[in-house]
Amino acid sequence: MKITANNPNRKSWLKVDENSDFPIQNIPFGVFLTRDDIITIGTRIGDFAIDLGALHQLGYFEGIPLTDDIFLQDTLNDFIADGRKTWRLVRNRIADIFDVTNGKLRDNAEHKDKIIFRMDEVEMLLPVSVGDYTDFYASKEHATNVGSIFRDPKNALLPNWLHIPIGYHGRSSSIVPSGTPIRRPLGQSRPAEGSNTPGFGPSKLLDFELEMAFITTDANDLGDRIPIEEAEEHIFGLVLFNDWSARDIQAWEYQPLGPFLGKNFASTISPWIVTLDALEPFRVDNPKQDPKPLPYLQHEGKHSFDINLQMAIKPEDTDETVVCNSNFKYMYWTMAQQLAHHTVNGCPVEAGDMMGSGTISGPTKDSFGSMLELTWRGQNPLKMNDGTERKFINDFDTVIMRGYCKNDDIRIGFGECSGKILPAKE
Repeated sequence: MKITANNPNRKSWLKVDENSDFPIQNIPFGVFLTRDDIITIGTRIGDFAIDLGALHQLGYFEGIPLTDDIFLQDTLNDFIADGRKTWRLVRNRIADIFDVTNGKLRDNAEHKDKIIFRMDEVEMLLPVSVGDYTDFYASKEHATNVGSIFRDPKNALLPNWLHIPIGYHGRSSSIVPSGTPIRRPLGQSRPAEGSNTPGFGPSKLLDFELEMAFITTDANDLGDRIPIEEAEEHIFGLVLFNDWSARDIQAWEYQPLGPFLGKNFASTISPWIVTLDALEPFRVDNPKQDPKPLPYLQHEGKHSFDINLQMAIKPEDTDETVVCNSNFKYMYWTMAQQLAHHTVNGCPVEAGDMMGSGTISGPTKDSFGSMLELTWRGQNPLKMNDGTERKFINDFDTVIMRGYCKNDDIRIGFGECSGKILPAKE
């Protein structure tokens, strides 16, 4: 089925700024609370939130096989479970409804009042109920940097890293939408020199991780695997993802079983899920992989995406400072490879599951995706625009992540993914 929603020549009768993340070619999906305190599934064009529940009730999806309540829910899980054919039909129809040449809704003031809201009239909520969450470690530059900081730089990558997409299971209950304040976590840290007793208190090395995450649909039964050539059929879309990290807590606990309290206290996602369909025009060649992966991880074609990413830190009452500019295309292991590997042992994947990319670092110092790397474990503090310095993140700092794609025809983006750090509760 053709993706007509992506037509770069299409214009909307809704006002959309030239540099908006949400032109009519985007049509992401999210969940929001309306001015009438009703939770609904919706989409966004420009600075307008569109109530898909109301749109459906008023008959605008006629001819598409949808249940009556598909958009009258507080998560996207059931809609995602309907599969790619449904997602594509709905996106195409929304694009047609809001096309500048279509007056059916445009000229119906009563319907528009029920369907269209200004973004400042709604509250964005978590778009999916995340049943399970896996975080990968799939950026070669990031893994090399971390290995160089904590081990011998000549042996920065562990022997398995170039053969499998490394991952661990995170904590889905602490995934929150953009704008949610984050409390500085408490935990243990390494004993001070000369002591056998670990320290305890608020993390002193609080960090961000510049990541993206993909949302899956129902994909396989227990014991079945997803072949790599089918993996993208089970990926609904992507969000920006800041996987907050307490480096001092993590350093003390991570051996032998990996991340735990240093990672599971909070993870922030952007509220709009941009579909894989919308990202089709931004496919790029995959990074060269040497040695060649095992056959179940080999794929043909382009499975990487050119998504510009940025991280900024805004101290309280002052302007922000951009500290990192990176790109999703730097990922060594692709999403298709990650999903194929995740299920090769028969692990079932369900609608609403989330897979984090792992920190996305590029080849230059200004493209490193964490403060750990940007300051090289605090040795090289970053200068903020207000004259202060940061080795890691301070209380009352707001960390802001942005992402967008752009080519000669269109620009689509993800909006912002932000969180303000509050002092620990002691």
